[in-house]
Amino acid sequence: MTSKPDDLPSDLVSALAALQAEREARLRAEAVAASARAELSDNEVLIAHLELRIEKLKRELHGQRSERTARLIEQLELELEELATTASEDELAAQVAAAKTQNVRPFMRKRPVRKPWPDDIERERVVVEAPTTCTCCGGARLAKIGEDVTRTLEEIPRRFKLIETVREKFTCRDCEKISQPPAPFHATPRGFIGPRLLATILFDKFGMHIPLNRQSERFKSEGIDLPLSTLADQVGHGTFAVMPLFHLIERHVLAAERLHGDDTTIRILAKGKCRTGRIWTYVRDDQPFGGPAPPAAVYYASSDRRGEHPQRHLAAFAGILQADCYSGFEPLFDPQKKAQGAADCAGILLCPCAAGLLRTG
Repeated sequence: MTSKPDDLPSDLVSALAALQAEREARLRAEAVAASARAELSDNEVLIAHLELRIEKLKRELHGQRSERTARLIEQLELELEELATTASEDELAAQVAAAKTQNVRPFMRKRPVRKPWPDDIERERVVVEAPTTCTCCGGARLAKIGEDVTRTLEEIPRRFKLIETVREKFTCRDCEKISQPPAPFHATPRGFIGPRLLATILFDKFGMHIPLNRQSERFKSEGIDLPLSTLADQVGHGTFAVMPLFHLIERHVLAAERLHGDDTTIRILAKGKCRTGRIWTYVRDDQPFGGPAPPAAVYYASSDRRGEHPQRHLAAFAGILQADCYSGFEPLFDPQKKAQGAADCAGILLCPCAAGLLRTG
């Protein structure tokens, strides 16, 4: 038989009270410490976020000073991700610890204001079954006075379907000629990839920078076997199909009176390692000068930074080129060097980049 605290001797009652007080004090101290850790983690997230914003603003103000700046921004983004994850874990730990006490308020992180969801997002209305009787008195005369809506963002895993297009054959009883409707159109010759799936593959590769080998692994994990060679073949056909559109944009950009040109590094996946390639960008934007032509940009890729690349890109351009002091541009506007190695280039006038002049002093 278990004795109640009132039935225990006074010394045992005092010992039990002391143990309870000690336990409450320990829980209170743990809750305070957990709340302090959560607040510290939240401050570290804020500091990392501000450091990242400062570096990005410096880059916008002074341009890309070096590859070290790009790597620093990337490292700060990764650090911010880790700190934010740790801060969320510490916040939950502080709430659990505070729930065990009565006089310690849990630390709550400040959340940014949530942006409204897009109007065209699919919505599913789920109505929780309403009570039929009053939870207080048991009465059945209930009248609806309003509702609260909780919005939960969910993902619908993508589905694959195989479209079987049947082309029936018919024979003429008079002349014995066989007739059949034409085969359905495919974006790639003799291909089996539908246009929407092909668009997804191209966007993931060029828009989201997901290599084809990773896409192949993801398809395989979803039950679809699409080897790397198959995806590469489809990408080649897809880029060839949009090449006329690229040439239209290219002609529009190079027809401008003035261009902004620059290049930046890009990592290229190679066997066993990554190589450093280049993306060359030329922008036409006459809006600041009141020009009627729409702005546009054309991009080229190369595996190195040799000067032959911009000389080939701008062989048909004549006008003002705003660029940095990269020596590869010199044959385009230096008469002597143009005569030596870039005789086909039209006349180009260099306009130095203001950000480059600031960096060089």
